[in-house]
Amino acid sequence: MAKFLTTTGISYRLEEIIKTAEERLVLISPFLRVNERIKELLEDKDRLKMDVRVIYGKNQLQPEENNWLESMASIRTSYCKNLHAKCYLNENEALLTSMNLYEFSQVNNNEMGILISREEEPALYREVWEEAQRIVRVSVGPEDEECPPDLEPPQSGFCIRCKRSIALNPARPYCKRHFRSWNIHKNKKYEESYCHISGEEHKTTMSKPACWKCYQKYSSVLEFPTS
Repeated sequence: MAKFLTTTGISYRLEEIIKTAEERLVLISPFLRVNERIKELLEDKDRLKMDVRVIYGKNQLQPEENNWLESMASIRTSYCKNLHAKCYLNENEALLTSMNLYEFSQVNNNEMGILISREEEPALYREVWEEAQRIVRVSVGPEDEECPPDLEPPQSGFCIRCKRSIALNPARPYCKRHFRSWNIHKNKKYEESYCHISGEEHKTTMSKPACWKCYQKYSSVLEFPTS
């Protein structure tokens, strides 16, 4: 069941969403000025090279904020005109709230929010995720030119266990030998070592065979497992 949160609970769950993210992190907030604790958590995700999207709605960031964001290689920031939604989500939870990602709001305002668990309410989580992705798509920024929506996928992929070159097929991301091995237990959450699309070292599984960056690039032109 969705959980109701007040200001203190929202601040805590926001930190947890950032801290526990392993595959994807999307932060949507009209106003953007993060406190030192949130900066530390995001800097840690940047060190892990996790793809993080930050969408804001005010096109004038403070110079200090802008310089900090530009120093984070894995954090991609873009501007969405007329943005009023505040939504923060990773691969397991989504937080819908009145609270901006703004230092003043977290300390001074009376806020309310709803926390949604993907495990407990998958349909509702998916609706939130799809709307968040729509907002990401309509946002603009220099980084968007690097990832056009009609990007052609590679001609071949990699076995997620041994990195051998194989046919690109997210539904079967193993070479023949390791598919036979995986097929004994058929554990879709068994962790492997490589992204099926890029071949880079990354925690993957049969149900999530690509890193988040590759998934984001090619999800519109490749069919990925649904769970």
